[in-house]
Amino acid sequence: MTAKKITVAVPRANGNTSPIIHKATVSAPTNIACIKYWGKADSHYNTPINDSLSLTLDQSDLRAVTSASASLAFDKDRLWLNGSEEADAATSKRFRACVDGVRALATDKIDPITKEVIVYKDDWKKMHVYIASYNTFPTAAGLASSAAGYAALVAALVELFGAKETYPGEFTAIARQGSGSACRSLYGGFVAWRAGGNKNDWSDSIAEQVADESHWGEMRAIICVVSDAKKETSSTAGMSTSVATSELLGFRAREVVSKRMKIIEEAIRAKDFEAFGKVTMMDSNQFHATCLDTFPPIFYMNDVSRSIVQLVHRYNDWASEIRAAYTFDAGPNAVLYTLDKHVIELLALVLKYYPCKGEDLMGGFVNNKDMVTKALAFELDSGLVQALEKSCFVRDIGDVKMVYCTRGGPGPQALDASSEVFEFKVE
Repeated sequence: MTAKKITVAVPRANGNTSPIIHKATVSAPTNIACIKYWGKADSHYNTPINDSLSLTLDQSDLRAVTSASASLAFDKDRLWLNGSEEADAATSKRFRACVDGVRALATDKIDPITKEVIVYKDDWKKMHVYIASYNTFPTAAGLASSAAGYAALVAALVELFGAKETYPGEFTAIARQGSGSACRSLYGGFVAWRAGGNKNDWSDSIAEQVADESHWGEMRAIICVVSDAKKETSSTAGMSTSVATSELLGFRAREVVSKRMKIIEEAIRAKDFEAFGKVTMMDSNQFHATCLDTFPPIFYMNDVSRSIVQLVHRYNDWASEIRAAYTFDAGPNAVLYTLDKHVIELLALVLKYYPCKGEDLMGGFVNNKDMVTKALAFELDSGLVQALEKSCFVRDIGDVKMVYCTRGGPGPQALDASSEVFEFKVE
């Protein structure tokens, strides 16, 4: 998906000259948690009640693209999301935390050729910013679109202002004030978000890279988009209610998560998919159990989601090993982790049990046509099919809207001028 450029009128500067506009455009990835973040310890600093860990996904299909511009010609801060301007962006707490936080770390902008100072760091404070961002995947449907969006916002501002951290992880501390899990999208590969809490300003609530995207290059992910609609209960509202009413959530944060973090970090370092897959599925199940334990209960998964859980368990039972591991964020969409050697087999299963119209199969139902071709040619073991027939059935066309085949990937990437979202018209 390529966004339509946003045309913005800008007044001429004194002397009827074109205004100077400083620009930066970046892309940032989404991330899918294996150990879940759910519940805020401090709503002001947007910090979690427990550690979490995720895999940053490749940006080929799933990313946010953000253009950040600054100029003395801009009369106020403005924000456009997916082509529409957000009316009250300038006063939004989350937006302000990111813009003001990164601008406070700005440095002088130096001309790379002449080495002259183009903008002194204190002069950035005199400029307003225009921000435009779009996602290449469904927004607010449980695919961590806000994580990608706020990570892209912070990364674009860092690029624009030439910002420098005063301590490791400071940019991630700013990003999590926009969206908690955004801090994890600032790094590639497997990333942990340390809850922090030992410092009064929560500056120790930061993300750390556990292993980069090349460490476990065989890791794959198949994402089944069950719904691309906005979820009924937002993550922010859901967390607040869960913290207030779920005793299970408190027990999870105190007694369970730290043990699981140790298990999964060791599994990642050892490339132990059996251990990784088991703890990932268990944590997904417990997260949704806390949603059910919330009063009134929150239902993010639906019947299609639960059928995918059943399919994965029957597949693993037949294989006598964990070949696939499901996880569900705050939404019905399934992320299935597997290894490269099993990904075609798993995709063949998905296409068999979650069909689409024939003409859609090569026309966008799956993002990777080469993998579709291989999956359609793959002959599923007769014993596997027989085992699945006992408890699984082919779902209706449309129960799964789209399938993404992807892998781990890097953090934010600077883009050239051709990717800029803005088109400024001087008047």
